[in-house]
Amino acid sequence: MRKDRSVLVTGAAGGIGSAVTLRLAELGFTVYAGVRSESPRLATRPGVRVVRMDVTDPVAVEAAAEEIAKETDGLHAVINNAGTIVQGPLELVPPEELRRQFEVNVYGPVHVIQAFLPLLRAGRGRLINVSAASARLAFPYLGPISAGKAALDSLSHALRVELATWGIPVVIVDPGTVDTPIFAKAEPAAATALAQTPADRAGLYTPALEAVGRAMTRLKPGPVDPAVKLIVQTVRAAHPKPRYVASSARAMTVLSRLPLRTRTGS
Repeated sequence: MRKDRSVLVTGAAGGIGSAVTLRLAELGFTVYAGVRSESPRLATRPGVRVVRMDVTDPVAVEAAAEEIAKETDGLHAVINNAGTIVQGPLELVPPEELRRQFEVNVYGPVHVIQAFLPLLRAGRGRLINVSAASARLAFPYLGPISAGKAALDSLSHALRVELATWGIPVVIVDPGTVDTPIFAKAEPAAATALAQTPADRAGLYTPALEAVGRAMTRLKPGPVDPAVKLIVQTVRAAHPKPRYVASSARAMTVLSRLPLRTRTGS
């Protein structure tokens, strides 16, 4: 197997990860699709190798790396795509939910990086971390996801310098807001947490949350295709840039550069 045509994608079972996996396989890459549970839809596709891997479990991640190392002597790319969204007023977010946000979105990528760097180094590959606009522009009631993505961006900046010795580019990709199941999963979890909060405290945020909810219904997430195209571009680029931002997220980039008081109105 040619090492320069092998790619690992975490969070490959749904949304962006699944679409990226299938597109790269169509382009001739051998794609190791990291999933938490069986994925028959991916397993039957030519060029796709499904690998069971929960990124929050370092033992499972290391086992996946050992399994892949038996089949290829190097990787062209590792795409840290697995993620989750925890939302709600920070005063009311259960500590275990905040911890879960970081376990998936921060510690998970670190587990993957530590386990797969030998294969990336051998293949002179690239590390691609999927971020979000919220890493640079924190939104109210999305504090956990903003903090997690900001942490991942900071780790990426440090890694870019640390891994330059071996010619391993570290790339941050902001795919914009995409219509995937991740948002549908986040809303019920936030509602459950709020319902378990004493009514007098939850009521403090009800008007603001209702207003945010109405605003969100007017903001339609974009299709997955542009995000897939952007990530595939980072995989195929001869000399990838440090950051790629979807056109739908560029307005957020501009806002993030405004003075803090202008952004927050306080």
